[in-house]
Amino acid sequence: MKLNLIIALCMISLGSSAQKVIPLYQTVPNAIAGPNEEKTDIDKNKAIRISDVSIPTLTAYLPNKAKANGTAVVICPGGGYARLAVGHEGYDVAEAFNKLGVAAFVLKYRLPSDKIMQNKEIGPLQDAQQAIKLVRMHAKEWNIDTGKVGIMGFSAGGHLASTAGTHFNMPVIGNKENTNLRPDFMILMYPVISFADTLMHKGSRDRLLGTNPTPEKIKLYSNELQITAQTPPTFMVHAEDDKTVKVFNSLYFYENLVKNHVPAEIHIYPKGGHGFGLNNTTTPDKWFDHCKNWMIANGWIKG
Repeated sequence: MKLNLIIALCMISLGSSAQKVIPLYQTVPNAIAGPNEEKTDIDKNKAIRISDVSIPTLTAYLPNKAKANGTAVVICPGGGYARLAVGHEGYDVAEAFNKLGVAAFVLKYRLPSDKIMQNKEIGPLQDAQQAIKLVRMHAKEWNIDTGKVGIMGFSAGGHLASTAGTHFNMPVIGNKENTNLRPDFMILMYPVISFADTLMHKGSRDRLLGTNPTPEKIKLYSNELQITAQTPPTFMVHAEDDKTVKVFNSLYFYENLVKNHVPAEIHIYPKGGHGFGLNNTTTPDKWFDHCKNWMIANGWIKG
């Protein structure tokens, strides 16, 4: 079945902000054939987690046409490149963006694995680039401005989002249409940024690059070292007491954005730990309000 027809069938309207699941590819690239072993479970905190992803998709949340402002964001949930926290770092955030008139697309990306991928280090990036491409290619029918397509990531999803934002000139998918793969903005939540020994989240690095990566690979995927003047404007949030992903991941990324004259905004909370999603319960302050104001200030949404 042709991809456009599959998308059309999946996108039958079920009402405002309805979930529509869209396949990323007709044929998944860089894949090793095998059974679909994807699993979904709910942890002790009632968080929805997906693992063993081999068939990547986008779950679309499209705002009411009367409210839509043309801005879109691809959301990459975290999970250490081992699983995807699609609930509080995906679906909940998409619904919040819909209230702002922003179209949101939760990316169920493939998790790096030698079992299902010929080259696991590029698998997640392929899916992120394809997601951006797909949103732009269908912008007219989804009421999206092709110049207002951003990417967001949490934790390891923040590594993926920042890779998409710093490696867009390194396409790892077929793109005969020459669609722009550069996100127009990035929103990075307690992101894994660096794979340097002193900063890395070891599980994320090991899963993406293996347990003995070369210095060249470590540098390539340490995204604070890949920033240029063309890197998209960025909004960042982190907690100082994050024991899982060191806050210096965000601080060094922010520092190099400033050095390269890339507009950036960062919010560091003294407490909050890791993985708080929309709600840092240690403070009445809401980071999403700051994100909304940042988007207004940059012209992606109206006040």
